[in-house]
Amino acid sequence: MNKKTLIGNIMLLTTSFIWGTAFVAQRVGMDHIEPFTFGASRYILATFALLPIIYFLESKKRKTEIANSNNFDFTPEQKKEERLAYLKGGATCGCVLFIASSLQQIGLVYTSAGKAGFITALYIVLVPIFGIFLKKKVRGLTWLGVLFATIGLYLLCIKEGFTYEFGDLIIFIGAFFWTGHILCCDYFTKKSDPVKLSCVQFFVTFVFSVIAAFLFESPTWAGIVECTIPIVYCGVFSAGIGYTLQMVAQKDTDPTIASLILSLEAVFGALGGYFLLSEILTIRELIGCAIMFAAIIIAQLPSKETETV
Repeated sequence: MNKKTLIGNIMLLTTSFIWGTAFVAQRVGMDHIEPFTFGASRYILATFALLPIIYFLESKKRKTEIANSNNFDFTPEQKKEERLAYLKGGATCGCVLFIASSLQQIGLVYTSAGKAGFITALYIVLVPIFGIFLKKKVRGLTWLGVLFATIGLYLLCIKEGFTYEFGDLIIFIGAFFWTGHILCCDYFTKKSDPVKLSCVQFFVTFVFSVIAAFLFESPTWAGIVECTIPIVYCGVFSAGIGYTLQMVAQKDTDPTIASLILSLEAVFGALGGYFLLSEILTIRELIGCAIMFAAIIIAQLPSKETETV
């Protein structure tokens, strides 16, 4: 494993921790406001959180260009092409993110956080399957990691038998869009600036969320104020930091490996419930956590095997 891949994996692990603990904030948020209103509030915060970062990076880039004008001075055409790349990629990722996050938030109203975590994390199975159709090759060890991760998620999240309810179905449909989001990020981060891409996708998600909120809900400022802490955590940390780390990390990480690491959000969600909501982990759930971590290790073990589908 090279240095860039290691750093990328650490970023993805950090992201999974943030996302997992955000399940607690999302559940608390639903006690005060409705799903689309929550989404609009968190994603406008995420957009503004990235603006100073983009400004800082652009200032640093301009200084580099001035100091090394012969090597770094891009033509207007090249700059226009770069701008179109992150706008197009951000718009695409934003559309998919809006659908995925909205379905997850709506589903959380009707099902438990444990089931939601398991069903959402089905993207660890869906990513390599969808990847096959995109002509991506997957190692045998990666498939074994997928199997272990699925077993671990089942032990961790399924409490009293799996039953299909309305919320479960909504979350299940959302898993396909989370899969699409991971693959979109994998595609567009290799073609454009990941931070700008992330900022654009948040703004696009915010716009769609606002429209949906006023069409289907009755947003109130009082409800948003009551929900300040969950919104700030999900907006600045889960979205602003988490999704941006995902974008940056996926430049140097295989999408299947990325999906496995990100699926640890279910483990961290359970741990967050334990520390923040005093939810006790059973022996079954602890075994599930151990198997999940084992899956990540197995999927990244070096092998002489030629990558095959």
